Amino acid sequence: MRAVDEMPIDVAAQVTVLFADIDDTLTNEGRLPAAAYGAIERLTEGGVRVAPITGRPAGWCDMIARMWPVAGVVGENGAFYFAYDRTKRRMRRSFAIADAQRVSNREKLNRVSARILAEVQGAAISADQLYREADLAIDFCEDVPALPASEVDRIKRIFEEEGAVAKVSSIHVNGWYGAYDKLTMTRRFAADILGVDIDDERDRIVFVGDSPNDAPMFGFFPNACGVANVLAFTGRIDAEPAFVATREGGHGFVEVANRILDARSGRHAA
Repeated sequence: MRAVDEMPIDVAAQVTVLFADIDDTLTNEGRLPAAAYGAIERLTEGGVRVAPITGRPAGWCDMIARMWPVAGVVGENGAFYFAYDRTKRRMRRSFAIADAQRVSNREKLNRVSARILAEVQGAAISADQLYREADLAIDFCEDVPALPASEVDRIKRIFEEEGAVAKVSSIHVNGWYGAYDKLTMTRRFAADILGVDIDDERDRIVFVGDSPNDAPMFGFFPNACGVANVLAFTGRIDAEPAFVATREGGHGFVEVANRILDARSGRHAA
């Protein structure tokens, strides 16, 4: 991983789309700093289309798509995208799994939930579970005392033993039934809403993330960036970003945004 300020100017200048995780990528210690939100707004105003790609629930994503200066949002690790058409005042929602199958999957996830809580002391159902459409989020450090890595790995194994897909974020282990992830739904979102084929345009797209559930995005986008806290997952992540910020969370995100905006406007060191 190279420093963000080593991203070539010609590479940064051609960026037209920026995707970013939320927790511990846009946020610091659970809060969205004004600088990070301001960077999203400056990117949007500067002609870079921005979309959060997150593990957070549908309820949160509806609000983000409506109220943030973004083109849309991919949520629950790829279960859906939401994009708000401000002209028509209409939310466009697209799900990876049909409604009836999500209901059936929820019954299976309820059984997985009971097993995890019985077998992993200190784990808890995420406080945002009520607002989820497709997955089960197990909290290992957001609103509970942090569990050791071995217990986080145990939670992931239980999901997998029950036939579910499981991904570890900086705060939750998310599990679901279905062949999708952040990348598959990002591809659909980009085609439907942005009119972009990410396979053709990957060099002009930057993804910013921080944790193992971002690995599909890190591996796909050649100019992906990590905020500094991604370094805590060294050796536990399937693919690493090409560049890494010097600061953590939202402040690291601002470094990436500034590199892109400065390059696009011609403000950069010779």
